[in-house]
Amino acid sequence: MKRLALLLSLALGLALAPEAHAQRTLPGMRGLEVRAGMADGWYSASGRSTTGYYFGAAMSRYAGRANKWVFGAEYLCRNYPYKAGSIPVAQFTGEGGYYYKFLADGSKTFFFYIGGSAMLGYETVNWGDKMLYDGSTIRSCEGFLYGGAVTLEAEAYITDRIVLCISGRERVLWGTTTGHFHTQFGIGLKFIID
Repeated sequence: MKRLALLLSLALGLALAPEAHAQRTLPGMRGLEVRAGMADGWYSASGRSTTGYYFGAAMSRYAGRANKWVFGAEYLCRNYPYKAGSIPVAQFTGEGGYYYKFLADGSKTFFFYIGGSAMLGYETVNWGDKMLYDGSTIRSCEGFLYGGAVTLEAEAYITDRIVLCISGRERVLWGTTTGHFHTQFGIGLKFIID
């Protein structure tokens, strides 16, 4: 009878105990993120649209107070209208930056960051082909890019290991043939790996 009372007490104690929450954003934790979105407006497949799309991957490492270091790579493509077709401009960039957490809720489910990143990359116009279909020639086809980005990001923990990320970013790059400023907004999914 004592054994049964002890087992019932233990079962009742475990059933009524408060939930245990996993630790989040501890210093040294790392996450792998995949992301995609639009560049310079809503992307449209029409030949007259100058907007684009991007996708990439990033590794983040949390520092103290839920701030984080982010290192990643992105591919951005925009099509510029030309007569009956369009000219593709692709940018391959790498970034490294620091994101500061400026707001979070008490349950550590939602985090808001502002970050700055240095960026380096390469740009190709019409995939390096200087001759267009109508015989026109492109003067500048390829070149190296450098600059930075300012990012506003929101993270929402779906589970303790899966995080939904929504971001808006302004890229400022020199060496490009398409203008210095590009606005991006997109969504990502981060997997906490340790």
